[in-house]
Amino acid sequence: MKQLDIKASEVLRSAIEEEVRRREVEKLKEDIDKLKPVPDKVSMEEVVKNIRKYRDNR
Repeated sequence: MKQLDIKASEVLRSAIEEEVRRREVEKLKEDIDKLKPVPDKVSMEEVVKNIRKYRDNR
């Protein structure tokens, strides 16, 4: 590594940062997949009703 001027600490730091990013992205994808079914459970009528209710209370 000395011959190639490679610093182990920099390589390790980069590898750890990349792994953290990869795991964060994976976690976000899982969270999004869990939330996707929620809009399907709410009817458009319910959304409209709640918007009107909110407007009336303003």
